[in-house]
Amino acid sequence: MNPALRRLAAACLAALLALAAGLTYHQAVAGSRYRDDGRNPRAALERAVRARGPILTADGVVVARSERRDDGTRVRTYPEGALYAHVTGYASAYFGDTGIEAARNDDLRSRNDGSLTAALFSLFGGDLRPHQVRLTVRHDLQRAAAEALGDQRGAVVALDPTTGAVLALVSHPGFDPAVLASGTPAEGDALAADPAEPLLNRALGATYPPGSSFKVVVAAAALEGGDHTPETELPDLDELPLPGSTAVIRNADGGFCGNGRSLTLERALAVSCNTAFAQLGMDLGAAALFNAAEAAGFNGTIPFDLGVVPSPFPPGDLSRDLPALAQTALGQRDVRATPLQMALLAAAVANDG
Repeated sequence: MNPALRRLAAACLAALLALAAGLTYHQAVAGSRYRDDGRNPRAALERAVRARGPILTADGVVVARSERRDDGTRVRTYPEGALYAHVTGYASAYFGDTGIEAARNDDLRSRNDGSLTAALFSLFGGDLRPHQVRLTVRHDLQRAAAEALGDQRGAVVALDPTTGAVLALVSHPGFDPAVLASGTPAEGDALAADPAEPLLNRALGATYPPGSSFKVVVAAAALEGGDHTPETELPDLDELPLPGSTAVIRNADGGFCGNGRSLTLERALAVSCNTAFAQLGMDLGAAALFNAAEAAGFNGTIPFDLGVVPSPFPPGDLSRDLPALAQTALGQRDVRATPLQMALLAAAVANDG
């Protein structure tokens, strides 16, 4: 073969290899992205007709289900409206899937999509039917949590300390998932633009100063250090001047927490004594508080079906800023936590560690 023919053969081979590589990429790597793209009309039609299993509470209340329309398509409905919106999320051809609808999508959706893969899967004994998903949430507790929260912005999380099962998870303000499942794009965009942020799951996706509940972490740091026991006496002050500052920390009622002389660590925690814990935080130092906070889950990832943002505890050397350290020991300043993080902390105490 002369040189010109060899070059032509090499060029043809390279073109075939490039074509094979491109075809393999678009089929095997990018295929799922093209399939699930909301702009793909075939994907939207496939979602509209494919069966999808229900979502139920622990006590059998249906909170998400699919209803068949006269034209053969199916629409996702949420009988309890906003009550479970931040748990179930929504399944939408336009806006995508969120919440349990997204986390358990493979279980909920039917695998019978008419493809050769589905046929072969069924032939070899695979189950193509959609499955139901049962939550750990109890309907009575979910309603009680929502009623207790009322019109306040915030969240409620209730756990079973022995198992970690989420018994209630409410975030307010909420939204009707049906609006995003079957409503118009304009309705969904209006929810996203609402300054009240109804789409924000405040139980998992927002952090707040934990306040006095953080004193549990400070108490754990004191006990872990070995120099304190529940009976260790702490000074009982009605106000604590912060060193190098004009700021003063006072107790909730402006008075003493006990007899005005001293009180035990156990009693200080029971009555949530601000002055005692501010002084204790400064005595323990930033490193001890940081280690106790990280042991309690701060700055880490919580393994959960739904995404949870980390609860940050400042890693800097607060020992150089004692007023900041005292405020941090009271759950203020820079420390922040999700409601789920603080529910886990309470559950750890209830479960003896």
